[in-house]
Amino acid sequence: MTSPQPPQPRADGDTLPRHVAIIMDGNNRWAKARGLSGIRGHHAGVEAVRAVIRRAAERGVETLTLFAFSSENWKRPAAEVNALMELFLMALKREVKKLHQHDIRLSVIGDRAGFSRAIQKHIDQAEALTADNTGLHLVIAANYGGRWDIAQAARRLGERVAASQLAAAAIDESALDGEVSLTAPVDLCIRTSGERRISNFLLWQLAYAELYFTPVLWPDFGAEAFDEALADFAGRKRRFGMTDEQLEAQGA
Repeated sequence: MTSPQPPQPRADGDTLPRHVAIIMDGNNRWAKARGLSGIRGHHAGVEAVRAVIRRAAERGVETLTLFAFSSENWKRPAAEVNALMELFLMALKREVKKLHQHDIRLSVIGDRAGFSRAIQKHIDQAEALTADNTGLHLVIAANYGGRWDIAQAARRLGERVAASQLAAAAIDESALDGEVSLTAPVDLCIRTSGERRISNFLLWQLAYAELYFTPVLWPDFGAEAFDEALADFAGRKRRFGMTDEQLEAQGA
């Protein structure tokens, strides 16, 4: 894995993470508390997505990764899964031009083979449209699992060894880092709704991440809640195995 770097001081005096990953949890509970259907909660969650993307771009976060649909989510009721797929397709159709207008680059990580041809087509088009943008890098993890990610990376390395393109002894952290879906290490991982686990999300990339858990349900998580998470991160000391004295010598 690319060696994690100390967080960078910004002009406003805060120390911000380069890469923020969010497990967006609590849509169903939000809807249930209001006597609404689960899909209404997911629609409300889209508004939170918009707010957090805007705030991340404003604050200068380089990469924002959102856990939209895990490989385990296929186990949910068929009606909910179908509604989520329709919502995903609708978002790809309606939101990508707005992202492009704001210089945001979109990437989707995960096993695309599980999606319909229409969704796969719109993912490809969205990534192509925004490929040259230089602002916030927005990553959507869909049909994604951390174990799947590492297993796929290991398989690709194994294929290269079998083809005599790579020596087995040359496989190290850097080699695996080059094969996982996302090479940027996560600095801050946020999970909403009060749950305190990472649920098979970016297992490789979270190796040195700071974890932030909040009881706020995802549809209620907006710019202010995002700022609170960033402020909490700024108050932490990240040593990466070094001593306080070594950090001070580096000016961290």
